[in-house]
Amino acid sequence: MRFSINDYQGELEVDHRASPGIPSGPARRMGYEPENVREGAVFRAATQFCPHCGSHVVLNPLRIRSRAMCFKCNSYICDGCAAATRDPDYVHLTFAEIAEKVKSGRFTVAGETMSKLRLVPIGGQDG
Repeated sequence: MRFSINDYQGELEVDHRASPGIPSGPARRMGYEPENVREGAVFRAATQFCPHCGSHVVLNPLRIRSRAMCFKCNSYICDGCAAATRDPDYVHLTFAEIAEKVKSGRFTVAGETMSKLRLVPIGGQDG
């Protein structure tokens, strides 16, 4: 089965037609432009699923730099995972592969963040 890089796209909608909206200070801290989330506004943006860490990223339509691409799984990946792929000890695993290994009961996870995750064998097994 062949997948397209667009297979993991979705859409976020923040609807304030029946609410007072989000004040400009908190809106900016959450990464929104205040006029997009004011009272009566409807904000829509494309989202992208990162197959490496499992996060969903709201795509900024004003972004100029290119999005990171993983050619091993033919998908866009988030900026955190893109940075992790440049680590000399990086091992390519998708979120689904990590979940399967943990569900098997043979591994547990360790690490600072999902993009810097390590699989640790349980009971001295390796995988």
